[in-house]
Order: sequence, then C-alpha cells, then structure tokens
Amino acid sequence: MSINEKQNLVPPQPHLFGSPSRFMSLAVSSPKWLNNCVQALISILCCVVFLMFDLLDSVFCVIYGYLDKLIEGQASPCCCSIWERQKRRMNVTDDGLSDSLFERKNTFREMGFFQYERKREDSNTNFNKDGGMSVNSWSDCGCESCLSWVNDGSDFKLHFVVKEPLLATGENFRGKPSENVIFLHGFLCSSSFWTQTVFPYFSEKVNHKYRLIAIDLLGFGKSPKPRDCSYTLKDHVEMIEKSVVQPLELSSFHLVAHSMGCIIALALAAKYPKCVKSITLVAPPYTSSDENDACLKTLSMLAGKKLWSPLSFGTSFMSWYEHLGRTVCLVYCRNHRIWESILKCITRKRDLHFLTIDLARHTHHSGWSSMHNVLCGGAKFVDSYLIILTKVGVRISVIQGDKDRVVPMECCSKLKLKAPNAEINIIPNADHGTVLFGREKEFASSLEHIWESCF
Repeated sequence: MSINEKQNLVPPQPHLFGSPSRFMSLAVSSPKWLNNCVQALISILCCVVFLMFDLLDSVFCVIYGYLDKLIEGQASPCCCSIWERQKRRMNVTDDGLSDSLFERKNTFREMGFFQYERKREDSNTNFNKDGGMSVNSWSDCGCESCLSWVNDGSDFKLHFVVKEPLLATGENFRGKPSENVIFLHGFLCSSSFWTQTVFPYFSEKVNHKYRLIAIDLLGFGKSPKPRDCSYTLKDHVEMIEKSVVQPLELSSFHLVAHSMGCIIALALAAKYPKCVKSITLVAPPYTSSDENDACLKTLSMLAGKKLWSPLSFGTSFMSWYEHLGRTVCLVYCRNHRIWESILKCITRKRDLHFLTIDLARHTHHSGWSSMHNVLCGGAKFVDSYLIILTKVGVRISVIQGDKDRVVPMECCSKLKLKAPNAEINIIPNADHGTVLFGREKEFASSLEHIWESCF
C-alpha cells in the first residue's frame, strides 16, 4: 500500500495508556462526564506513579554514587547534575551528546534533593581502586562471552557475520564482483535479527551474487561494550568503518536497517553517499530537526511516560530513569546466564529465541547512551543526512507497519517531506516486529526487488 493510499487516514492519537484498552471501551459507551472522570483518574495515577519513580531514581543516584566509589574508588559520571546541564547550555560545541540526557525533568532533582557530586574525569580510561584498568563496571556482567573483545586490546572491532556469495568460492567463478549489503539491527538486538530471519529466505540469485554482512552494533550482541565510550552516532559510524567498510574494502554497498539502526544507516550513508546504492529503512524513528527541542520531542514520542501498554511502560521506565534502569540491568543483564538457564528449564527448550538472548547482551551504559545519543540525539542530524542523500540520488525505501506502536506512522509522512523521492511501503496489520516476523519470505523478496532495480 503506498503512502498516497494512506494519506487520508488519521494517525493514532497519543494516549496516556498507549493503545486502546478497556478504559477506552468504557469511555465510548459512557456519558461525557464519566469519560472525563476516567481520564482525570488515569492522569492522576500516571502522575503519582512517575513521581514515585522520580524520587526512587534520585535516591538510587546517591546509592550508586557511594557504591561505585566504595567498590571502584571513583563514582561513575551520570546525567543527573544540574551543574552539568547549565554548563552544556553555555557550551555551543556539539559533542554528539543528546540534550535528552541532561534535560529530562525530575521533580526532586529540580528541587536540589539527593544530589551526589560526581566528577567527570578528562581521561577516558576507567581505573579501579587498586589502580588497575577496569574494562567493565562492577554492576555489569563479566562472563567470558561479554568480555570476549577485551583480548583485542585497544584495537577492538565489531562482531559481524558475513554470508559470502556461493559462486565466489567456486573454481569456475567468472561473474561480476559480488554486491555488498550491510544489515544494521535495532535497539537491544544483534546481527541475529537478520541472520535468523531473512537470510535463509533469499533466492539462489542473491545467494550467488551478493555478500551479506550483518553487524552487531557497538555495545550490543557480541560486539565490544567499552565504558569510556559515549555511544554517539559518530562512535557507531566510526566503528562500522573500522570493522567492516575498510577491512572488506567496500567501494559500494546497499544498506538495510531496522528501528535505531536506521539512524546509524543514514549517518553512514551520508558519509559515503557515492558508495551507497540503496537504503532500506524499516520502521525508522524519524523526527525533524527543524523542531525546537528535537531530542526531547523524540524522547517523548518514542518513550513518553505511559502506564499502558506494558511495552510502552517499560520503554518509558528505562528511558527516563537512568539509575532505576541500571538496577534492572544489574538484576537481569548481569545475571543473564542464570535467567537463560531458568527460561530453558521452564520452556524445556535447549535453545532460546534469539530475541530473548539479545535482550540482555548489553551493558546499562551502552543501552542507555545509545538510546539517547542515537535515537534521540540523531534527531539533530537526520535532516542534513536526507538532504545529502536526496541530492546524490540514493534510492531510499521505507517499510512501515500500520499497527506500529513504537514508531508512529507520522514518522513516514515527515520523512517523505524531507526526502520526496523516498518510496513508502505501508504493511497492513503489522507492528514494529511483525513488519518482519511472520513475513520473512515476502520481506526478502521485497529487498531483492529494491537491489535489482538499482542497476
């Protein structure tokens, strides 16, 4: 279905509880006064719950400050300092950090309660209290898998999976050089998002002609998760260059990305506009940088404070509360092997679904920073990327589910205004995940069509 066929449809309006619930059903069939009462009660409940989270996050800021200093000899810097916010407002230099990191409102922080002084060190190296270099925080997992990249020293690179074209390994190969396709996953995922879904469904033509490259983004999956990294767009792009583009000598390539990966794909493409043949963006979280406070508006759009649905609640909880989110990661991510064993016993499965495993394969710092500096901070740069790619004539294709509650449909409309030549394909009855899951063969076929049309 094209964007023209959807232009007369009214996009779903934001609601305190996200998607329609039984309260909405009650409101439709009830008098107006009762509807207003229900909405007022929901609003009050929402305010009370998140006010409690404001308090708890402020308290845990102090707790973790003392624990970090006690265990590691130095309190890890956080984004709660009002002084840090004021300093950033006076500094016009763009360091790639998102405004949403420091401009998030917290009632108790604004009142000056529970402030723990944390000094930001100029050095990018983290040392423990004994003077040795610390590669991971005490609250992060230190298992062999999570620290496998440490053996590479300072020259660490991203983990990625390459599916070479079949004919390239044959003795009688005389065809043209293989085409290259780079796949970038979304938030809290890994290269498995692509290798376990669409890779098996490509046709023989693709398997014989294309080199498929699925990357674990910096801080996720099996890729490095350094403590001294801010996980900005620049950091992600430079690691892709260092790990994939330069070593594999990619002079031309296609890009396919989902969700957060779309922002990184656009940044990479804007840096190599003459090398990119096509970009396929699946559910891109686009917000125009023309808007004031673009970073904060993106945070509200993608992770607004809502009590319903569970996905919306979890997203808002982890995106607004730095120290409460760290507590969740301390319990879940740090002990992912234990939780995986428990799930295997409960489900009686030898192998868990890749999404379940990927959910815990990150540190709190890598997840928190990428969420803000890529998803929210990227809003400052995406328009300039689209202008560059439009001028060069790179083919941009957007695939979006019309039931997506994570990335609103309005993102497609706004992107179309900045990139008029972009092709918008709306998938009926598909959400943020089922835009791919359950229709892998169809999705693979649509990618093949896009690539072939670029010759």
